[in-house]
Amino acid sequence: MTTAEATASPGTPWWLVLLEGIVAIVVGLLLLSSPAMTTAVLVQVLGIYWFIAGIFQIVSIFIDSTGWGWKLFAGIVGIIAGLYIINHPLLSTVLVPATVVLLLGIGGLVIGVINLIRAFQGEGWGIGLLGVISIILGIVLLSHQFIATLSLPLTLGILAVIGGIVAVIQAFRLR
Repeated sequence: MTTAEATASPGTPWWLVLLEGIVAIVVGLLLLSSPAMTTAVLVQVLGIYWFIAGIFQIVSIFIDSTGWGWKLFAGIVGIIAGLYIINHPLLSTVLVPATVVLLLGIGGLVIGVINLIRAFQGEGWGIGLLGVISIILGIVLLSHQFIATLSLPLTLGILAVIGGIVAVIQAFRLR
């Protein structure tokens, strides 16, 4: 396959990747320059998204009724979470990042234990080492949750800028 054929194949348009990269860089720079205000805005956008997604989940029951119980549950949870965030913007700005850190800490512990079990079942010392690192990271996040919550916007800002730069470069490669 030639380069022209690879570029002509169906997939994500290069300009969409470029746009995503630019948006990621802008959001990352905003998180780095004004973490509190940007986090507040992003959490509000998340609340609006959850509210609208919850409504669409419930409406989708009338289009396709398979799994209607889960759709109804997800829709109700989305609407409630969205309304809570929209109605309590200051509390949500602290609560949402703290919840993310808590979930990352618990996830780190669970993944670490699973990797250790896999290592003892013969999958190698590399997976065991990753398991230990994951457990240590989970313990650090859970034991220093306040500091981790405060540093989350800065960490996400750095990751967004780096990811945005990579996306811009990749867009021009796709072009």
